[in-house]
This record gives sequence, C-alpha cells and structure tokens, in this order.
Amino acid sequence: MNLERLRKRVRQYLDQQQYQSALFWADKVASLSHEEPQDIYWLAQCLYLTAQYHRAAHALRSRKLDKLYEACRYLAARCHFAAKEHQQALDILDMEEPINKRLFEKCLKDESGGLRDPSSDWEVSQSSIKSSICLLRGKIYDALDNRTLATYSYKEALKLDVYCFEAFDLLTSHHMLTAQEEKELLESLPLSKLCTEEQELLRFLFENKLKKYNKPSETAIPESVEGLQENLDVVVSLAERHYYNCDFKMCYKLTSV
Repeated sequence: MNLERLRKRVRQYLDQQQYQSALFWADKVASLSHEEPQDIYWLAQCLYLTAQYHRAAHALRSRKLDKLYEACRYLAARCHFAAKEHQQALDILDMEEPINKRLFEKCLKDESGGLRDPSSDWEVSQSSIKSSICLLRGKIYDALDNRTLATYSYKEALKLDVYCFEAFDLLTSHHMLTAQEEKELLESLPLSKLCTEEQELLRFLFENKLKKYNKPSETAIPESVEGLQENLDVVVSLAERHYYNCDFKMCYKLTSV
C-alpha cells in the first residue's frame, strides 16, 4: 500500500477545497499508518476545515500530540478558539513548550543516523509556527478584551515572521499603536535578516499602510518593485491618505479609475 500517494491525494483535495473527500481519505490513511503523528495532524486539519472543532482537538489531545509538537499545539488551540472557548485555547498555548525537540534527538533518527527534520514531513517551519502561535494568542487576548497583551503578541508574531501581514494589519487597523509606536515597530523589524531580497518591497508596503494620515505626496515606488503603481491595495492606501487630508477631489479621482 503506497501511503505517500494517498497522503498526496489528501493534500490535493485540500488544495481544491474538497474537504469532505480530504477528510475521508485522511481518516483511512491515519488508520493504515497505525496513527502516525503526521497523519493524525492532517486528519485534524480536515476536521477543522469541516468545522468539527471538538473532534479535531480531541484527535490531537487524546494522543497527547499537542504536548509533543508545536504544530499540533497550535491547531488544537485554534480549534478551541474557533469554538469560542477562548480560555481553553489560551491554556493550551501557554502550557509547557512541546518536547518534540528533545524527542527528535532521541527518537526521530533516520536510517543514516541523522536527525529528521519534522518540517520535511509536516511542511511547516518552526519560525512560522511560532509566529502563528503568537498571532493566535493575540486574537485570544483581543477576544478577552486584553488589548495590552494582544498588542504585545501581535508585535512578537510580526518580529518572528515579517511577512505576517495579518499581525501588522491587526496592529494598525485596530489602532493599537500611536503614530510614533508604528514607526518604532517598523524600525524594529529584522527585515535585513529575515528577508534580504524582499526587504525593499516589505518596507515600501508597510510604510504605505502607515502613512494614512500623512499629507499625500507622489508615491515613490522602488525600481525593484515596479508594477505596483496600479496595484489596487497600493492605490486604495493612497486614496485614503487624500481622504483623511480632506482632498476629496483627488480621492474621488483615484477611486473612479
């Protein structure tokens, strides 16, 4: 039985939004593999995507996978968050860090004796998961009306993954920062370290979002990202700057093209 072929079929159905088909085969793969952790993880993903939040969380937690793998901890917490069980979701995120790193050193060795990277199986990078955990923690604190901790969590999510626009958007669109704090946040992001090639692009896009209340000026788009002049998101940001500066005529012109 070629389980890899069936696993790829599960991912294929997920990509095509055929969640019931994905769930059907994920369930069978999990049984055929004698419940390998990665197969239980994808089974839980399918349950989550079909809005079976408690079953998804149970699939992970009953096997204690949330205590072994960060990806499983994140998904279990997300299930409880989707079910509006905010405190339970927070308790899962705040429990002791999963021991998967220590387990890998002892147990997860390939035939050559080297360590096997879990992301090669689960297609999830550790930095991305850590950022996602911070983002989810921020949303939970938001739901619990704790804006201070929510703001801190969103900042951490963005610093761990500078491409995480959702964290950036939640900070700015919810007015969680002052203009000076927004500027300081942008300067504190490790753009040169985490995105050498796209550093200029990210800085331009983020600055364009932050200058909503500044007096509009000609948009200076870096040569390396030419083609954004007519990008709808960029144009809307510029139109908003004209609007908030009472230049309604220019705002109308931009939005009527």
